[in-house]
Amino acid sequence: MNARKLLVVNADDFGFTPDVNQGIVEAHRGGILTAATLMANGAAFDDAVRLGREVPALDIGCHLVLVGGRSLVTGRPLPPTVPQLLGAMARCEIRIYEELAAQVRRIVEAGIRPTHLDTHKHTHLAPPVLEAVARLGAEFGIRWVRRPFDFPGSGAGATAPRMKRLASAGLGLVQKRFDGVLAKRGCRTTDHFAGFQITGRWRTAGLVKLLSAMPAGSTELMCHPGRCGDALRQAHTRLKESRERELEALLARETRDALEGNGIELVNYGGLP
Repeated sequence: MNARKLLVVNADDFGFTPDVNQGIVEAHRGGILTAATLMANGAAFDDAVRLGREVPALDIGCHLVLVGGRSLVTGRPLPPTVPQLLGAMARCEIRIYEELAAQVRRIVEAGIRPTHLDTHKHTHLAPPVLEAVARLGAEFGIRWVRRPFDFPGSGAGATAPRMKRLASAGLGLVQKRFDGVLAKRGCRTTDHFAGFQITGRWRTAGLVKLLSAMPAGSTELMCHPGRCGDALRQAHTRLKESRERELEALLARETRDALEGNGIELVNYGGLP
């Protein structure tokens, strides 16, 4: 394993609302954010594409959506929750590959060359979704895919609910198969990941603790920064005021000091070995 500590700070939900887009760009321009994943079916997709052109150093990937919003294939609403998605998949009511392929194509046709893939609500932990994501990675030449298994100690920055901690521990049971599916398609992942347990629950002090626990190698830190304006307040999501707190942490001087003090190098996916 690489003895260096390389950190990709990746924001989900680019394209969700204009105020989320604003926060993501602000976190990149003035903070430690190096990457973001774009929602092709997001209400503020066009705004995100415009902003992405203004910040060419921001590494943009695809935030693939099977839960929430509307299908790009049928125009109908997608299942609103993960359990409802799983039910729809069991009844063969959703064309997973076709839907995700349409989302990647929309992003590519907007002039963006995506460098990485992840999924809204981590739905690629489900084997049929993972197979589709890995296939798309190979077909579109997008080699980096999120590996959403928190590294030990990454939850120290915030108090996660007991069920969230148990879920994070349980994910380790599927990790070997997950890695195998991606490797078969030539997809790559960072060595480590952080952000599942602490989503919506961390502030500057928590981020500093997490950075102090970061192991050697490459790590993706998932985050959800944003400005909590009228559009976000009216949106269907539990992550509202918490986005402001994450933005504050990404901009904080203490965070920069923690990077330097722990010998951590900020990179995007293009900067990974």
